[in-house]
Amino acid sequence: MNADFSQGCAFQRGEFVPIGQASIPMTDWGFLRSDATYDVVTVWDGAFFRLDAHLDRFFASCARFRLDAGRSRDEVAAILAECVRRSGLRRSYVEMIVTRGQPPWGSRDPRQAANQFYAFAVPFVWIANEEQRRRGLHVVVSEVQRIPPASVDPSAKNYHWNDLTMGLLGALDAGADTVLLRDARDNVVEGPGFNVFAVSGRTLVTPREGVLQGVTRRTVIEIARAAGCEVQERELPIAELLRADEAFITSSGGGVMPVTQVNGKPIGEGAAGRVTRELGESYWDWHKLPQYSTPIAY
Repeated sequence: MNADFSQGCAFQRGEFVPIGQASIPMTDWGFLRSDATYDVVTVWDGAFFRLDAHLDRFFASCARFRLDAGRSRDEVAAILAECVRRSGLRRSYVEMIVTRGQPPWGSRDPRQAANQFYAFAVPFVWIANEEQRRRGLHVVVSEVQRIPPASVDPSAKNYHWNDLTMGLLGALDAGADTVLLRDARDNVVEGPGFNVFAVSGRTLVTPREGVLQGVTRRTVIEIARAAGCEVQERELPIAELLRADEAFITSSGGGVMPVTQVNGKPIGEGAAGRVTRELGESYWDWHKLPQYSTPIAY
């Protein structure tokens, strides 16, 4: 009987399996200690978007955390493509992961662990639902502070999400859609899986420090500058976000998504602004550009 990959396909321990059968050993430090790195690239209309940028960041993250994927860049790309091909998904969320693995029993030396590579493709993931994207997200800036960069480098993708998770739980309890965390100086930094931008006129401000510099963030900065907007990468105080004309978040899981309320107060006119809409439209248009598109041979 042929395996059913229609809900997604995973690569583990050298073989491809249906996503529902994917697993990692319980004693892997990736599970026990969140000791892992990963990256996510999307497939839109049958092609990877900016695969090279995601692979660059993935291997940089591996180097930062002293993890070894055990495969070349081309080999990782081929495994990702095969996961998508087997699933048949034309719009997909595709993740590559390296875990620390497990050192010999009794050892607490991470250098002795055998690192493990995993990958999977599942249907495209939206971090905001259709209604939230239409009306704009309602966001709370949490009292929870983001883990400082001196402790965990946010520029390397990681699963140290307890601060984000606790902030998100508080925001959801308060009736908001999602959360932004702050730093010790009351600047907003990032949310669970997304970057934030504030817009005043045609000037965009987005945090530079204490954040993962997302590929979607990078794409929007390039689009904005090409359209004649000024982009400032610097600290973004909470007070400045609250008085912005527009605000939006960026993520591979949805592109450019408007923020229309922060801490119960409307941003600008309380609706998606013109700059946000223009950038969002251009973001999806860029998916069609051949220099950013890697078609999959289904």
